[in-house]
Amino acid sequence: MSATTDTAQQGLRERHKVARRERILAAALELLREAPDDPLTAERIAERAEVAPATVYNLVGPRDKIWQALAGSFLDDLDRRLTEGRSRDAVGRARAVVTHTVELFIENASMSRRILLEWEQSGLILNRGPLGHLRQALADAQRRGSLRDDVDVNALADVVASACVGVTHQWIAGLIDEKQYSTQALLALDVALAAGAVEQQRGRFLRRLKNRRSARREAP
Repeated sequence: MSATTDTAQQGLRERHKVARRERILAAALELLREAPDDPLTAERIAERAEVAPATVYNLVGPRDKIWQALAGSFLDDLDRRLTEGRSRDAVGRARAVVTHTVELFIENASMSRRILLEWEQSGLILNRGPLGHLRQALADAQRRGSLRDDVDVNALADVVASACVGVTHQWIAGLIDEKQYSTQALLALDVALAAGAVEQQRGRFLRRLKNRRSARREAP
């Protein structure tokens, strides 16, 4: 067998492995959507993906690794959306981070709830993905003169992320609906922006907060 043939066969095996792994993760998502309260076992995933249970363990791993892989696909989707809809306005990018993150949680409600409730390292979803994007957007806003120089933008982003984690868990618990979830997450960002804004920009953020209060009063 020539080296070229051997390399081609290795490449083919790797593509088959990737395809099976994607099929396994797709099967896990299907099961979560169809029966969100049922145990997500390797046996159920294997049956749906039409592979052996050992293949699930070999290509993905035990349940924690399955949650990790699903969270990875979530973050890949978030990165894609933020890249495609990238705004030149740094504040607009910060709002996009919060908006797209909330939208993804809502669109993948079954997966989101199970991951956050059952995976011990679920905080990595926010730390690895949205928080990094948010810190970068706020740092750009500071460089462009929207936020004061004395503001620690990383700390500001951490405060927003903590607030968003809180409202995410309220939504998961059924204490707030999807609209309230989105509204409160963006409210946390607007409060942070108003607190850190330069004098010339503060009125812009305060008006947004005032409009939110007016909208709440007028809501039925």
